[in-house]
Amino acid sequence: LCGDLLMQVPLPFSLLWLQVIKCKAAVMWEANKPFSIEEVEVAPPKAHEVRIKIVATGICRSDDHVVTGGLVMPFPIILGHEAAGVVESVGEGVTSIKPGDKVIPLFVPQCGECSSCLSPKGNLCSKNDIGSGAGLMPDGTTRFTCKGKAIHHFIGTSTFTEYTVVHESAVAKIDAAAPLEKVCLIGCGFSTGYGAAVQTAKVEPGSTCAVFGLGGVGLSVVMGCKAAGASRIIAVDINSDKFAKAKELGATDCVNPKDFKKPIHEVLIEMTGCGVDYSFEVIGRIETMTAALSCCQYNYGVSVMVGVPPAAQKITVDPMLLFTGRTWKGSIFGGWKSKDSVPKLVSDYMKKKFVLDPLITHTLPFTKINEGFDLLRTGK
Repeated sequence: LCGDLLMQVPLPFSLLWLQVIKCKAAVMWEANKPFSIEEVEVAPPKAHEVRIKIVATGICRSDDHVVTGGLVMPFPIILGHEAAGVVESVGEGVTSIKPGDKVIPLFVPQCGECSSCLSPKGNLCSKNDIGSGAGLMPDGTTRFTCKGKAIHHFIGTSTFTEYTVVHESAVAKIDAAAPLEKVCLIGCGFSTGYGAAVQTAKVEPGSTCAVFGLGGVGLSVVMGCKAAGASRIIAVDINSDKFAKAKELGATDCVNPKDFKKPIHEVLIEMTGCGVDYSFEVIGRIETMTAALSCCQYNYGVSVMVGVPPAAQKITVDPMLLFTGRTWKGSIFGGWKSKDSVPKLVSDYMKKKFVLDPLITHTLPFTKINEGFDLLRTGK
């Protein structure tokens, strides 16, 4: 104010975005404790980063592995990695995405420059934070604070919050008409399971498959095996309540290991004559990983690890299981190159090439996240 003259200096449009957002987030302060709904500060995106308003997020067993210590990450942390939302703002240099775009965050990024991104054989970009578990953005800092404390990110996504910040390489723009409360599952569960069958294992028409574990990811493996033309899909779980949905999605047989006195791999070999062509472990237990390998056809069977392996545990296996010709493979995010494949998977969903509704058992408000994890842990 200078005399009677009020001077307003307009800010550049881009600077109007550069402000901290205060919002609700589910903070995990320490292991084996409930989530705490807190007000957090979410910093603006830096260069080549994107700030997203999360609309819907799924609960995945991998999140619970952090809670229980099975997957070691630093605390305090904001978990969540299976989500969809709308871009709120972008940092300097971001050209592929703009505010208002519907997007899916990617816990497996795609930088397009590292050896895995450049190879047709792989999809685990070197910029991922899965192996190191640093819990930070690529520049080594965090965008979250709560009560004056820095809060860690989870595998580059952190979706249990109303707003999150991800690197540009870790977000995919999707169809503007896509229902975010459905396609959020393409951010992890569906893509991981479906891709393990059609992308990693490359299940063939007429083949026989066994799927260990019938959570959302396991059911997605069943869907992938069916889509690939498998003639027999044997679903294995200790919770028989999951069998009806497994059959609805394509399982031809359902087996509960508790119903037998002999090891489950022997049961499956007897059912098939010489073992299955393809098996999938979708639980994350070393006992079921070895059982899945053992139930494969002894010479050309393929077993795929889909569940996250437990921390600090080792597998002891008879090398003869592999010497005779079996193949043991791992699959992360279904083998998909994330930025390239997620928009196509969303497009396929919009074209009704697969369904997602059967994978959604409950829809809860964000503040009831602890109830959601209770449902997960009780197999519901």
